Amino acid sequence: MDVITIIEFDPAYAKQFGDLNYQWIDETYGIEPHDREILDHPHDAVIEPGGQIFFAMTVADVAGTVAMIPFEDDAFELTKMAVDPSFRGRGIGDRLMEACIDFTRSRGCKRIILESNTKQVAAIQLYRKFGFRDTPLDPNSQYVRANIRMELLVG
Repeated sequence: MDVITIIEFDPAYAKQFGDLNYQWIDETYGIEPHDREILDHPHDAVIEPGGQIFFAMTVADVAGTVAMIPFEDDAFELTKMAVDPSFRGRGIGDRLMEACIDFTRSRGCKRIILESNTKQVAAIQLYRKFGFRDTPLDPNSQYVRANIRMELLVG
C-alpha cells in the first residue's frame, strides 16, 4: 500500500485539483458556473482569500484533494473533495478531513460548513463520521445540485 502524505496547495498540482473534481461532478450532475470559478482559478478563488487546498499524495500521484474557503467571520467552507477512484477505500477521505479540521482550528475558526447532495452517500457518511450535523439549506446557495447543508463545530 502506498504511503499517503497530505500537503498544502502547490500550483504544480492545480490541474489535478480541477481534473479530479471535474470528473466526478460532470459524471454525476453536470458542471455549474461556481464549479468553474473554483476549479479553473484555485489560487484566486481559494488561496488568495485565505483558504487552502490540500492534496493527498503518494510518491508519484495526487490521490485526493479538498479545498477550504473562508466563510463568514468564524468558518470555512469545505468544498471540492475528491479521491481518485483507484485510491478509494484507503482512508484518504479521513486524512483530508483531519487536515481540514486542523486547518480550521489553526486559523482560530469555530465552524466548517459544506453543501452537498444526498446522492453522495459515501461523502455524507464521512461527514457524519466526523460529527457534521444537518443545518437548513442556504436559500442563496451557488449550487443547484445542493440538497443538504452540514456544519461541524470545531471549537
